[in-house]
Amino acid sequence: MPHRQACPTVPDHSTALSAALSALRVELELPGPFPPEVLAAAQQAVAEQTLPELDLTGIEFLTIDPATSTDLDQALFIAESAAGYRVLYAIADVPSFVVPGGPLDIETRLRGQTFYAPDGRIPLHPEVISEDAGSLLPDQLSSAFVWDFLLTDEAAVQTFTLRRARIRSRAKLSYAAAQEDLDGGNAGIILRLLREVGLKRIELERQRGGASLNIPDQEIESLPGGAYRIVAAPALPVEDWNAQISLLTGMAAAALMLEGKVGILRTMPEPDERSLVHFRRQSIALGMPWDTSVSYGEYLRTLDPAHPRQLAILHSAGTLFRGAGYTAFDGDTPAATLQSAIGAPYAHATAPLRRLVDRFVLVICEALSSGTEVPDWARAALPELPGIMASSDQLAGRMERAARDTVEAALLAHDVGHEFDAVVIAGAKPAKDDAGRSPRPASAPTGTIQIVDPPVTAKCSGALVSGQRVRVKLVRADIASATVHFELVPRPTAPGEVS
Repeated sequence: MPHRQACPTVPDHSTALSAALSALRVELELPGPFPPEVLAAAQQAVAEQTLPELDLTGIEFLTIDPATSTDLDQALFIAESAAGYRVLYAIADVPSFVVPGGPLDIETRLRGQTFYAPDGRIPLHPEVISEDAGSLLPDQLSSAFVWDFLLTDEAAVQTFTLRRARIRSRAKLSYAAAQEDLDGGNAGIILRLLREVGLKRIELERQRGGASLNIPDQEIESLPGGAYRIVAAPALPVEDWNAQISLLTGMAAAALMLEGKVGILRTMPEPDERSLVHFRRQSIALGMPWDTSVSYGEYLRTLDPAHPRQLAILHSAGTLFRGAGYTAFDGDTPAATLQSAIGAPYAHATAPLRRLVDRFVLVICEALSSGTEVPDWARAALPELPGIMASSDQLAGRMERAARDTVEAALLAHDVGHEFDAVVIAGAKPAKDDAGRSPRPASAPTGTIQIVDPPVTAKCSGALVSGQRVRVKLVRADIASATVHFELVPRPTAPGEVS
C-alpha cells in the first residue's frame, strides 16, 4: 500500500489557523447555513418521498468511498454474465427530493456543488438529504437511478439501460479496507470482479487515447482539537478501478444524450500544438523524451511520481489538461463533444448529492432510456447550467488553493529558518514587475518545489532546475496571508572547484 506522508499542525498555531480559515469563508463569500425555508422544504421532501415501484432490493449493492464519507452517491454490483460481465451502478435519487422551482431547487442553483473546506463541509443539499435519506447508506431502503450494463469479456459496453428503482446497499467499504482485502486475498466476488473490469476498462482507455495525471493528491484532513494535517499519497489501485465504473457511466450518459439530441456534456478540447511542443521540450530537458509515435496519455502512464524528474514532467503535463467546461444542447448536436482526457464524449452523472448538474443529467437520461418525454423543467435549465457550474468550479478551486496555502503556512510556521529536502517541479523564472510585464533584472528567479516531508508544494527563490533534488531553507510562513516561501541553499563548493 502506498506510503502516506502526513504532518499535523502545531497546537500553538491552531487558534490563528482557525481564524484564518474562518476569514477565508467570508473573503470568498462561501455559502452559509441553509435558510429556514430550504431546510423546511428538505424535511417535507424526505417525509413525502415515494419510492419507485421497481424493487431491486435483492441485489447486493455495496459502496466504496473514503472512510469518513456519509454522502454516498454510488452503489455497485458486478456479476459474471454469459458474454462477460453485468454491472449495476446505482446513483442517489436526488431529483425525488427537489421540487422544480422550489426553495431547494433555487438554493442548490446558487451553490452549484458541495465545498470541502478544511474546517467543515459546505453541502449542496441539507444534511437530511445529503447524509441521510438521499445517501445510499448500508441497510437503508433507498431510491436510486440504476444503470444496468452488459459488458463483453473485454469490458466493452454491449447494452445498457437506466431505470429508477428501490435498492438496499449491503455494505459501506473504505478504499483502504477494500484494497487490503484484495491484496490479502480476502475480497468478496464484487471486489474481485471490480479489479477485473477496472483493469480491462483502463486498457480500453489506453486504446482510445485517454490520459490522466498520476500526481499524488495533497488532501487536508482535520484532527481532534482543531488541528489539521496534509496527507499525500498516490491513489490506491481500487480507487482507479472504481473510477472506471464512474467513467463508464458518464460515457454512457453522454452517448444517450447525444443520440437524443438533448443534454449537457463535460467537454475538454485536445491540447493545442503549442502546448504539445512545450511539453515535449520539457520531457527532453528532463531526460525522458516523449516519443510522439505514442499518445501523450500512454506516455504519462509510464511515469513514476516517486522519481523527481518524472514528477516534474507530470506537473508540466498539467498544461495539456486545460479548457474543461460544460456544453449544453437541445435539438442539435454540439460542435464540440469530446472530453479529451477521457478520449470520448462524457457527462457528469454519478454525483448528484455533491454536484448540481448531475441531477439534470440523470433525469434527462432516464427519460431518454425509457422513451418518455424529457421534463420541461430539465430542458429549461440547460442554457444556465454551464454558467452555474463554471462559477461554482472557479470558487471551489480558489477555496481549495487558499485553504491549502493557509494550512501549509500553519504546518511550517514554527520552522522558519530550517532547511528541508525538496524536489523542483517547476524551474525558476525571473519575477515579473508589479504590473506583470517584463522581468525585473534585480529580482531573484522563482520556481516551485515540493517538500519531501511534510508534503508541501511552495515557491522558492534560486537557480532551480526542474527535476533536481535540492536543499532549501524556509524564509517565510505566514498564516494570515497564507504565504510560504523558501530559498535555495547553495551547494557547497568542492575543494579546488571555482565557485
